[in-house]
Amino acid sequence: MTDAIVGAPTNKLAAPGLSDANVRYALWLLLGIYTLNFVDRQIVAVLGEDLKRDLNLDDTQFGLLGGLAFAVFYTVLGIPIARFAERGNRVSIISAALAIWSGFTALCGTATSFMQILLFRFGVGVGEAGCTPPAHSLISDYVKPEKRASALALYSMGVPIGTFVGFALGAVIAANYGWRAAFMLVGVPGVALAIIAFFTLKEPRKLGLAAPPANKASFAEALRELSSKPSYWYAVLAATVVSFLGYGHSYFLPAFLARTHGMGLQERGVAFAVMVLFAGVLGTWAGGKIADRYAAKDARAYVTLPAIAFALGAPFFVAALFWPVGPNSGYITLLFLAVPTAMNSVWYGPVYAAIQGLVKPHTRATAVAVMFFILNLIALGLGPTTMGRLSDVFAAQRYGAADTGAFKAACPPGTTDAACLAAQSGGLQTALLASGSVIVLGLLFFWLASRTIRKDLADAAQAQT
Repeated sequence: MTDAIVGAPTNKLAAPGLSDANVRYALWLLLGIYTLNFVDRQIVAVLGEDLKRDLNLDDTQFGLLGGLAFAVFYTVLGIPIARFAERGNRVSIISAALAIWSGFTALCGTATSFMQILLFRFGVGVGEAGCTPPAHSLISDYVKPEKRASALALYSMGVPIGTFVGFALGAVIAANYGWRAAFMLVGVPGVALAIIAFFTLKEPRKLGLAAPPANKASFAEALRELSSKPSYWYAVLAATVVSFLGYGHSYFLPAFLARTHGMGLQERGVAFAVMVLFAGVLGTWAGGKIADRYAAKDARAYVTLPAIAFALGAPFFVAALFWPVGPNSGYITLLFLAVPTAMNSVWYGPVYAAIQGLVKPHTRATAVAVMFFILNLIALGLGPTTMGRLSDVFAAQRYGAADTGAFKAACPPGTTDAACLAAQSGGLQTALLASGSVIVLGLLFFWLASRTIRKDLADAAQAQT
């Protein structure tokens, strides 16, 4: 973003003072960064069965690696980093964060115990805390308000693309060279991309195009502004429910394909990755485009569109869990899973755009950070962790063990005992089904948001005039 074209009349995307070409470059580069964010976050999932065997982990410990171990620092540090981003150089924050999380991802490949890999996952969470809040704030300065849903949806495509790369590349590398090599090889590109971002992305504030406020609002003042917007909290809680299911299910679905349908590491990794890529990108892209079109007529579309999509995907998820085992049954299961994967990706652009419109410009990064604090502590922190715990509990019940400890002693990771394998498979299936009941809460929060969002958006727009 080296050129500033003040008042360019032909701009369809860029905010005044920026060219469309330079903004598109910035958006695509930020998409690449967010893609690596999810590669490094999700690669653990596809390596799960090998990690469990080599490091002697149960499903609860494995869930912690993708849940609380990652989310605790990711959520706690998100707010102070966002506060700094309200006035600081957002490009520098994002570049440094990328280098940190990539380095710790590579270190995961050296772990020889549960505690070591747990600490390295803490480090990944520390780095990734500095990505999305400043990125959302930066994107909101790059593009026109009426294009925010599409721009933020493009950025959010890093979720399905990163998941695809993490699962597919991780599976291929691990199948041929081991899980340690997979961690190391996916961590290296992030350091190079951090250097590119630092030297080629421009901070609009340094160009004089988006000055930070002379008197930055305190965190208490920012919270008071957010507290006056009920739509914000309802939207955050709705997104949290969708993400709770998304993180928990995607983390354990590869294991479900292995245990129930007998898919090997490379087979399930690549197949699951391809499904997530196409379904996730389609859902994310469609959500942003449709929201930009219909929210201009009725702002409730920001929350009603994700709610409708969320409800439509549920029956297909249940069908996927109960598809009978047989030739190619794993692939048929993935076809069913493609529908809820697409539907549960619709919310990114609409909800993020609504949140950016609900607050003043100098509160945007904080609004995202507070959202991510709630969303990631509950969804990312507890989603995989809860799923792992439920899987162990239901597996122990199916096996007839007194508790999960007794079950792990009788059926250690890597066991070939038929009764143990059946209990592990059935326990995970029941856990995935039981967790889906929270869909009712998600629909409730979307409905509540639809009742207040038009007024809250109008009040926010008036306050900025």
